[in-house]
Amino acid sequence: MAQELTREGYDKLAQELEHLKTVGRKEAAENIKEARSHGDLSENAEYDEAMNDQGRLEARISELEGILKDAIIISASQAGVVHVGSVITLVDLDDGEEDDYVILGENESSSDENYISAESPAGKAIMGKTAGETVTVDAPGGQINYKIAKIIK
Repeated sequence: MAQELTREGYDKLAQELEHLKTVGRKEAAENIKEARSHGDLSENAEYDEAMNDQGRLEARISELEGILKDAIIISASQAGVVHVGSVITLVDLDDGEEDDYVILGENESSSDENYISAESPAGKAIMGKTAGETVTVDAPGGQINYKIAKIIK
């Protein structure tokens, strides 16, 4: 299934993929070689761990290749509606608090509180909406009502 990504998100995943294919694979091979040098492989926990690490590395490489192959890069030409990559201003209708947020794609993440994943309850509620619309978000603490004050980009 195709995933929507910003250009920045796509580039970040592409850089991760390149790093894993070059540096990551080299490190995994070196770790396996080192673990093999410790003798009997049937009772070598370090070897087992190195092989498991290599398996996780290859799984992540495969995952990233699939994401990037099918990715849809969202552009600024989609102005006027909330989409992945939008910068928006939301007003909490309960307390009047106003904040700017960036909408991120499914495989993009940030620990910054001013980012909203398109797959989150808030993201799903605002995707495709226009400035001036109100939305209700079902949050763990109850429903929150927002107004999309403006779409900055």
